[in-house]
Amino acid sequence: MTTTHRGARQAGAAAVLAAVAVLAAACSSSSASSSTTSTTSGATGPAVVLPTATIPTQATNAAIAATVPAAIRKAGTITVAMDATYAPDEFIAPDGTTIVGMDADLATAIAQTLGLKAKLVNATFDTIIPGLQSGKYGMGASSFTDTIARQKVVDFVDYFTAGEGYYVKTGSSLAFNGLSSLCGHTVAVESGTTEETDAKTQAKTCAKNNQGTVTVLSFGNQNQANLAVQSGRADVGFADSQVAGYIVATSKGVFQNSGTAFAVAPYGLALPKGNGMAAPVQQAVNALIANGVYSQILTKWGVQAGAVTSSVINGATS
Repeated sequence: MTTTHRGARQAGAAAVLAAVAVLAAACSSSSASSSTTSTTSGATGPAVVLPTATIPTQATNAAIAATVPAAIRKAGTITVAMDATYAPDEFIAPDGTTIVGMDADLATAIAQTLGLKAKLVNATFDTIIPGLQSGKYGMGASSFTDTIARQKVVDFVDYFTAGEGYYVKTGSSLAFNGLSSLCGHTVAVESGTTEETDAKTQAKTCAKNNQGTVTVLSFGNQNQANLAVQSGRADVGFADSQVAGYIVATSKGVFQNSGTAFAVAPYGLALPKGNGMAAPVQQAVNALIANGVYSQILTKWGVQAGAVTSSVINGATS
């Protein structure tokens, strides 16, 4: 199976989330008016402030809903898989069970637009595409980067852009910027991500050029990768840029960012290949862009920097 990114947040009352927006890919200033009161566990344990902005329930768009394959319309529910360890895109709320985040809100709004109910389920990242292929899931909304290689096994509806970024333990004397900076170091990544692939590819390049060994530590979820950096097992953590920013901003000083975002690429909602859902989902995303709800969702989570002006199907060029 090929790999992709796993993968930017809200200002004003939520100072922590504002900090992340500054650190996100294609950085831009952000603003918001909603207050925040909820808290949850951060990447390494500290409480995290959550936005309380409410995304309106979407009325069914009859014209778009009519294009949903009959069997899916009849079922009335689409099971949406996401690895809920990747804040702010998808993670677990303070109640310990509810999945929240940009992808959770967007998947729910898309399903409503299509006249469906979204059943959000937590799944290990590298099991989601096999689950789509087997029919276990109807959609993967988990910060997947659309790539040509992946398009061979799933369809993507592109809806966001993100880069890759580094974070280190605060006080580290090491500086990382771009893939070549990994030479001679140990890097923590989540399994099945673009970052894992890129780090392993760079390890071969470093070895070939006699620039030092790159040790890649792969973990089942992002929290475990964070702990490897915090404990000193890894010199640096490697994640999607807005996720790296969130990890830093919610760590209460445990981590700091290193370098700038690079390798910016599109995120796509993953769908079973050729099952007829790509066009309806694309139309739903574009309807949410047109009515402003897409912008509301991104603003809620402070990820406006990654916004797209329209959705495309399988838009990756590499």
